[in-house]
Amino acid sequence: MLGTSKYLSKYSLNPYYMFRINAAVALFRAGKIDYILVSGDNSTEHYNEPEKMKKDLVAQGIPEAKIFTDYAGFRTLDSILRCKEVFGEDHITIISQPFHNERALFIANRKGLTAVAYNAKDVVGGNGFKVLFREKFARVKMLLDLAINTKPKYYGPKISIQ
Repeated sequence: MLGTSKYLSKYSLNPYYMFRINAAVALFRAGKIDYILVSGDNSTEHYNEPEKMKKDLVAQGIPEAKIFTDYAGFRTLDSILRCKEVFGEDHITIISQPFHNERALFIANRKGLTAVAYNAKDVVGGNGFKVLFREKFARVKMLLDLAINTKPKYYGPKISIQ
């Protein structure tokens, strides 16, 4: 599951986050996935997307032993490449919103992973528009990163899922 901030502001939950949590729970309960790798930003002492996602998945009844954390998923490219190189997974289900899944699948396919995507509920309105606008620039950056073979910020030791 690709990360995002849990909150839009101090008082407002991020619907992208909540919809991704709900999607992961639905897939797990339906027996479509056996494990959940939560990948996100953990760049500061006070910001930890993977831990928040793990905590919320456990609160929804997902066994903690079935959740793995990728603390160096600083961006989509890092999450996908680390999934293969660090966690040893080359057949994956990506969980995010449709716009994000399209980019993640493109990266996965170019990097030799067998990937499918599960679309979490999308967000409409003002927040949705801002994110889709930002996505245009993210796609250009992705193409540049793939063209010059950009590596993740951090690989680290291998971690086995199972």
